Amino acid sequence: MTIAKPAHKRILLKLSGEALMGDDQFGINRATIVRMVAEIAEVTRLGVQVAVVIGGGNIFRGVAGGAVGMDRATADYMGMLATVMNSLALADTMEKAGLTARVMSAIAIEQVVEPYVRPKALQYLEEGKVVIFAAGTGNPFFTTDTAAALRGAEIGAELVLKATKVDGVYTADPKLVPTATRYSKLSFDEAISKNLGIMDATAFALCRDQKLPVKVFSIFKHGAFKRVVMGEDEGTLVYA
Repeated sequence: MTIAKPAHKRILLKLSGEALMGDDQFGINRATIVRMVAEIAEVTRLGVQVAVVIGGGNIFRGVAGGAVGMDRATADYMGMLATVMNSLALADTMEKAGLTARVMSAIAIEQVVEPYVRPKALQYLEEGKVVIFAAGTGNPFFTTDTAAALRGAEIGAELVLKATKVDGVYTADPKLVPTATRYSKLSFDEAISKNLGIMDATAFALCRDQKLPVKVFSIFKHGAFKRVVMGEDEGTLVYA
């Protein structure tokens, strides 16, 4: 019997901070993060090298009211620190699940996590460790989507996986339009012309220029992450 091999050797998973909330209003839902880590563990056991970029919306949402009228750069730095908190929570949960995780931050807070150094990140991935990239790009005015595109290109990922609440990109909002159909594949140009809003424009342009495909899938759909990595028809592939 031939055992199926993963379609990808190295991938970058982009998680939103909101994905960690579960059904809570903000913060980290324990059951949700444990379930996500179980899905990641299943993929790493296949021999796939996994890097993660995570957002900070679940934490920043709790202080968003106080950020109204705040200087944009200051608010963005607060958001970066929120991603560090999420990264630490994710790494801790991974360690408890038997994975070895390393958090690397784009801003220097060496008492807490190590700084992002590309050769070191590549070494960790080769060793089978999960690398979690924290603090976005380290610069204000750039989203964690852009950080995912940037880090994905830097580490030579074969695919950026954009984890969402919907199992792909649809012709219309499936909650509002029951007849909406899922795109199996889309070119970057098609996605831009249709204004599908998959990632922000900077992230999207970087992926297109680097010919780095993006797969949009639901992290809440059991087994979807593994099916994507195995090359099955799950989610929507956006390609150059």
